[in-house]
Amino acid sequence: MEVKRILIVDDEPNIVMSLEYAFKKKSYEVFIARDGTEAFEIAKEQSPQVILLDIMMPKMDGYETLKKIKEVDHLKNTNVIFLSAKSKTNDIEKGMSLGADDYVTKPFSVKKLIEKVEAIVLKNTKQAD
Repeated sequence: MEVKRILIVDDEPNIVMSLEYAFKKKSYEVFIARDGTEAFEIAKEQSPQVILLDIMMPKMDGYETLKKIKEVDHLKNTNVIFLSAKSKTNDIEKGMSLGADDYVTKPFSVKKLIEKVEAIVLKNTKQAD
């Protein structure tokens, strides 16, 4: 079975730590980035199946990060879930229009988020077969 790889991008350490712990328990290889610039570099090197992406971050916000990720050939089909405190309809629509697969507003349930990620990974595994 192939390794499940996830990139968690958030500048809030407690969110990163709880998600990292939860996904490692589910046998994911977890990569961490604290801002969009770092996230873009890690994504290019590691090609994660799923990226959990915060929107409001230093250096480069989540929207800009997603645009850059979608421009890279080997990343354009990467699944991206926005995790954001921005819960207005137009923020969500903007995120989805840029190519995000889902949009989860903070505060969120870690259990529900893992279920969403697992569903995406499972769907991708079936498509690859």
